[in-house]
Amino acid sequence: MEIMILTGFVSLINLAAFILMGADKQRAMNNQYRISEKTLWNVAFFGGAIGAATGMKHFRHKTKHSQFKYGLPALAIIEIGIYIYFFMLLA
Repeated sequence: MEIMILTGFVSLINLAAFILMGADKQRAMNNQYRISEKTLWNVAFFGGAIGAATGMKHFRHKTKHSQFKYGLPALAIIEIGIYIYFFMLLA
């Protein structure tokens, strides 16, 4: 049961981060009110770094910002390690 909850959480938070990156890119292209960098980082920090990093690459968004260019992939690697640990613990 716990592994299903963890799988659901990981999937949803990363999907949300990916969608947020795409939405912010669209807003930037349309000169609309933007999603704050703080919000993007909070979603990434609380489990969505993989989705955020994937969204950054896919949408070519925030790639010129060093903190995103290097920080999101580094955080994603750390989160992958944490997820592996918890999945092994629950298996």
